[in-house]
Amino acid sequence: MEETASAVRARRLRAVDVVAEALERIGRADPVLCAFTEVWDEEALRRAREVDVRAAAGERLPLAGVPIAVKGRHGLRAAGPLLAAGGVAVGATSVPGPGTPWQTWGLGAHGRTVNPWRADRTPGGSSAGAAVAVAAGLVPLATGSDGAGSVRIPAAWCGVTGLKVTGGRLPSPDRTGLAAPGVLTRTAADAAAWWRAVARPSAPAGAPGPLPRSALWSPDLGFAAPDPEPVALARAAVGRLVDAGVVRLVRPSAPVRLLDPAPAWLALRTPGADLADAGRVRAENDRRLARLFAGADLLLTPTAPTAPHGHEGPGDVYSTALTWAFNVSGHPALSVPAGFGADGCPAGLQLVAPHGREALLLAVAREAERRGVTA
Repeated sequence: MEETASAVRARRLRAVDVVAEALERIGRADPVLCAFTEVWDEEALRRAREVDVRAAAGERLPLAGVPIAVKGRHGLRAAGPLLAAGGVAVGATSVPGPGTPWQTWGLGAHGRTVNPWRADRTPGGSSAGAAVAVAAGLVPLATGSDGAGSVRIPAAWCGVTGLKVTGGRLPSPDRTGLAAPGVLTRTAADAAAWWRAVARPSAPAGAPGPLPRSALWSPDLGFAAPDPEPVALARAAVGRLVDAGVVRLVRPSAPVRLLDPAPAWLALRTPGADLADAGRVRAENDRRLARLFAGADLLLTPTAPTAPHGHEGPGDVYSTALTWAFNVSGHPALSVPAGFGADGCPAGLQLVAPHGREALLLAVAREAERRGVTA
């Protein structure tokens, strides 16, 4: 992505040509993938021509000519910083249809959104089309939002990088405070470019400090019941990070054991619910997480408790079991690829950091990429 932006800034490439190629890819692939609800061909080309004019005038454009997708029909409202940085919005990605009791799917203009690795499996959600558009190479960056894992789960199941920021750090229309903005990209470096654009100038994605960074591993956070395979894949990814000198595992003074956040999350989402118990769960988990982060820089877990399920739904398993605790607590979290299961679908490793430490998450993931640690 940075190479594209650099070439457009230097006028070795035209933004209008970069965007035209992206629109062509979308036109070929989307009837099968169903990642988009709308594609803005004429508007995107108009915006790209404007970027070329801005670049010729010497304007500093960190995302010059980069095609981006936005989550849902209203996603463009939050994309102002990306457009100001020279990004070009090409379309709105699929989200779940109305009235669904579960959110790990998407409905695009051409039908049900499919996982690019296996069409009979869901890509996850609710940032379904965003993950598919990035994983399939239609765009390098797509915006998302994450209220219970809606960025991290599709990132894991589509084999891309997905960041949820600290609760309340960026504007969000969610009055409960559970949902936070996020992004899906092919690389941590691209996610860091998004973070610099939306969080400027107060939160640069700088160096992580001395490596390796201390980390705690938990397969289940003390309450979940994940399947063995995603646990094994995530733990193997942790081993690769350790071997590469990016993290070092430390032994906690007590087992990693949070209270199940499900009742608290559901109460916070339900109008008129009694929030006393939710407040107690949140306060206790906040205390436990504060103790954990007093002894380690990062908390590592599988991203999702299962492999991607079929399009009929997740059954009795909450796909959010390992993610929504950090929507209730507000901690930033990043999902990175962790390999492939026996079904051929990707899995994810979740990295969680203290409040406000998005730069740490991104820098650690970027260093892992630099050292050749891949899924």
